[in-house]
Amino acid sequence: MNALMPPILIGSEIYRGSSYGAWHPLHIPRVSTVMDLARTLGWLPQAQYRVSPRAKPAALLAFHTPDYLAALQAAEASQSVSDDIRARYGLGSTANPVFPEMFRRPATGAGGVMLAAELVTCGGVVHVPGGGTHHAMADRANGFCYLNDPVLCLLALRHHGLDRIAYIDIDAHHCDGVEAALSGAEDMLLISVHEEKRWPFTGALADEGAGRAINLPVPRGLNDTEMRTILHRLILPALDQFAPQAIVLQCGADAIAEDPLSRLDLSNNAHVEVALALRAQAPRLIVLGGGGYNPWSVARLWTRIWGALNGREVAGLLPDAAQDVLDSLHWNRRAAGRNPPEAWRSTLNDPPREGPVRAEVRERIAHLRGRVPGLSGR
Repeated sequence: MNALMPPILIGSEIYRGSSYGAWHPLHIPRVSTVMDLARTLGWLPQAQYRVSPRAKPAALLAFHTPDYLAALQAAEASQSVSDDIRARYGLGSTANPVFPEMFRRPATGAGGVMLAAELVTCGGVVHVPGGGTHHAMADRANGFCYLNDPVLCLLALRHHGLDRIAYIDIDAHHCDGVEAALSGAEDMLLISVHEEKRWPFTGALADEGAGRAINLPVPRGLNDTEMRTILHRLILPALDQFAPQAIVLQCGADAIAEDPLSRLDLSNNAHVEVALALRAQAPRLIVLGGGGYNPWSVARLWTRIWGALNGREVAGLLPDAAQDVLDSLHWNRRAAGRNPPEAWRSTLNDPPREGPVRAEVRERIAHLRGRVPGLSGR
C-alpha cells in the first residue's frame, strides 16, 4: 500500500451482536453500523475493505504480560472469574465484565490495528473503527478496555522501521494506558485533548510527563471553534516540528455533544476537520475509533470520517436505505434513544457548534506552547 492507493477500512463481523451486557454503555452497536452505512452509501467497495485478523497471544506479548493474557483467555473460556482474578486483573468488574467474546473481540481490534501498521508501511490511510481502546494496562483491564490496541499499533509501526510516530487522541477521556506505556519514548509524540475532571482523572495540565507527552485537559462545553484553535495553535505546530513519518489518530465519538459519558459540545464536523488536517501532516495515517456511547453519534461520526478520507460526503438528507440503517438503531438507556431527533436518523453531518474561545482554553494552549521547545515563538 502507498499514498496513491485508496484508503482501507478494516472491520469484522465479530462486532455484530457482540455486547458487554444489556446494562453496559457498550451494549450499543457501533462498528457494524459503520460498515452497514458505508456499504449502503456505496463508500465501501470490496477492494477497500479488509477483514480484521484476530491477534494471537504471541503478538499481544509485544505489550501485555503473559499472565494477564492467560487470565483473559481463561475468563472467556469459563465465562467466570474468581475474586482473586477480578482484584488482580480487573476482569469481571462493572467496567470490564465477563462476556462471551471478551478476548476474541479485543484481540480482533488489536489484530486490525497491527494489520493497519503493516498496510501503511509504504504510505497510505487506514481506518480501523474497532480500534482505540486506550485505557488498558499491560497487566490489567481498565475503563471498558481489555487490550490496548493503540499501544500495539504504535509498537507495530516502530517494528516496521519507523522512528518518528505521532499519536493524537481526541477522545473525551484521557489515554492513561497509552501514556503509561509510551510517554517516555523519544521516538513518539503523544498529544491528548480530553475533558478535565473526568475519569480516569489523569492527564492534568501540570503533568510534565516524560519524553514527548502533551496533555491538554479542556473545560466542559468545548465547542468547534475551540477545537479548531487547539488544532491550529497546538496540534499542527507540534506535528510540524516533530515531522512524523506516521500519525495514529484516536477519534473517540464521546466528545460529541449528545454523548452520555462526557460534557463536551463538539459536532462531528470538528473530528472530520482534525482527521483531514492530520492526513496532510504525514505520509501514513491510521484512524482508530475509541469511546462513544450514543449509537447514532458513533455511527454518523465514524462513517463521516471514512467518507472524508475518501473525498465523499452527504451534506443533506441521506438516501432512504442509509436512513433505514440509522432508523433501526435503539438506545433504551436514554430518553432520546426512545425518540431520537430526526437529524440523527436522516443525516450524517451535525450542525456546526461554534462559539467563543474561552480564556482558560487560550491560557492552557499558551502554557503548553511555552513548555514545548520551539513552539513558544511560533
